Amino acid sequence: MDIFKTYLEIGFEHICNLKAYDHLLFVIALVAVYEFKQFKQILILVTAFTIGHAITLALATFEIFTLPTNLVEFIIPCTIFITAALNILKGDSGTGTSKIKYAVALIFGLFHGMGFSNYLRILLQGEQNIFKPLLGFNVGLELGQICIVIAILIITLFLFNVVKVAKRDWIMAASGVIAGIALMLIKDSIFW
Repeated sequence: MDIFKTYLEIGFEHICNLKAYDHLLFVIALVAVYEFKQFKQILILVTAFTIGHAITLALATFEIFTLPTNLVEFIIPCTIFITAALNILKGDSGTGTSKIKYAVALIFGLFHGMGFSNYLRILLQGEQNIFKPLLGFNVGLELGQICIVIAILIITLFLFNVVKVAKRDWIMAASGVIAGIALMLIKDSIFW
């Protein structure tokens, strides 16, 4: 089997795994304020996040730049909490996505990439050329994230059009639950 395809599948399965619920929570919080008609904005936002984690994933895999694992495991739930809290505080409707949102997604992606790096480094032990596996893993992560985004948008479409949930209520409920879970993750990952 082609090594690119193997690592693409590993990246896809890694992100779509319920054990990666911290990443799922972040993606849900990131897109909770959007609707299907804003799909292009969402793709840009999620891709900015992917670029961020691809950068640090590569840097950490090549051992150019790393952070202590306990620090990364603390920062990741902080990014989830901040994203959910901003949804609550701003009541953002998702309109007019600004460059600031893209920059924040990219920066938060840098920390999430560090979280993936230990896993990938273990997988790549013994590989002669890690470019294709690294690229495949990142493409798999991006495809998995797009599938997650589509699933979230289908759920919101159902909630808004069939159940008649107000968009504001969805944003507050989803973001509130995510913020609460993130606080528990922060508490469990305090390292000092």
